[in-house]
Amino acid sequence: MLSNKLIFCVSVTLAILVVILLATLSPLPHRKPSSKPWLALSLYIQQPQTAGVPNVHTVAPQDVGALIFHRVLTEEPKNTSKVIGKAQGFILPVEQFAHSGFNIIYLTFDTHEYSGSVSIQAKGSGSDRRDELRVVGGTGSFAFVRGFAVLTQKDDRDTDLVLPYHIRLHLKYPNRSKTIPG
Repeated sequence: MLSNKLIFCVSVTLAILVVILLATLSPLPHRKPSSKPWLALSLYIQQPQTAGVPNVHTVAPQDVGALIFHRVLTEEPKNTSKVIGKAQGFILPVEQFAHSGFNIIYLTFDTHEYSGSVSIQAKGSGSDRRDELRVVGGTGSFAFVRGFAVLTQKDDRDTDLVLPYHIRLHLKYPNRSKTIPG
């Protein structure tokens, strides 16, 4: 009788110990995707700096065929700020192509947190120094995003220097819970 009670107590103690060990040593469950499907980023597209020549604002001539650009993307407005990617684009400034699907800006990210690109369609134009553009897709960390981008630029009135473009991205991720039929 004593041995039955002893076996029962040892069994209960071992069961409790196993439950405690499993609770403390088991891996954490995978976290659910964020309930916030929107992502907001604030970045700066740096203007090219040429040695000995100040970076003054210039207007592209109206008879230019296409503007193709390659710029550095930073996290702060200073040109010495941390580089987080690049901004490349292809713009047709001719009036007939102002609303063309060819006017695209690609932002490519290469950071620990984000890797991939965002495609921005530059259809239409806002005010002289502010444009609201449409985000039409992305790759990598930004796969299939949609949303909008607000592009602004300010002049330094004292020196006529052009400051970097400030771009605010408001990205919406697709509903990833749906499966692709096939």
